[in-house]
Amino acid sequence: MRTIRLFSILDVLRSRRGAVSAAMLAELLDVTERTIYRDMATLKAMGAPIRGEGGVGYVLERGYFLPPMQFDPDELDVILLGIRMVKARGDAAMREIAERVLGKLGAVLSEGDQSLNRPLLAVTKASSALGSEALTPLRDAIRRRLKVQLGYCDMQERVSSRLIRPLGLTAFESVWVLTAWCEVRSDFRNFRLDRIRAYEVTATRFPKEPGKEFQDYLKTL
Repeated sequence: MRTIRLFSILDVLRSRRGAVSAAMLAELLDVTERTIYRDMATLKAMGAPIRGEGGVGYVLERGYFLPPMQFDPDELDVILLGIRMVKARGDAAMREIAERVLGKLGAVLSEGDQSLNRPLLAVTKASSALGSEALTPLRDAIRRRLKVQLGYCDMQERVSSRLIRPLGLTAFESVWVLTAWCEVRSDFRNFRLDRIRAYEVTATRFPKEPGKEFQDYLKTL
């Protein structure tokens, strides 16, 4: 936790033109000013070119850059596997974001084991997930906690109207599945995206309620 805070201090100083007071840093990072003073002493001891002192403010000298990210081979495999999975199974917006993330990683990673050009676990695109065109609006509804009105077709080809609280999305071998709290059934339900005949993201926000969250659904599995 402290390591993250030290990097956060450097990011704040690097983004400000003028001096930043200990009081401002303490408020931004939700710690005491005494903690900031200790962190500043640690950063200076580590060689960070910080000028200033408590009561005056701190400035990071120009030309100072944070070290590049470093991942061990297993960590890099996991990161790349996740990005490749999004590229293989996501919609156009998700694939574009994945490409941007790969570009940022490639800009900071070194060669050899830290290079993006290395063997990794494969993700096949042969069976691209069905219904992916609805991913972007549904992801947005999940993030903003907006209820969605669905027109859903079941396995018997019967279409029903459902008002749901969208909670999470899962990519299976050939289909995306939306997990939601169904207001009609008062229970968790899973909806295959390729069987959604119509959807409308409403302007109605739903609150966080114990027993009705995605984590609660996962506990039932």
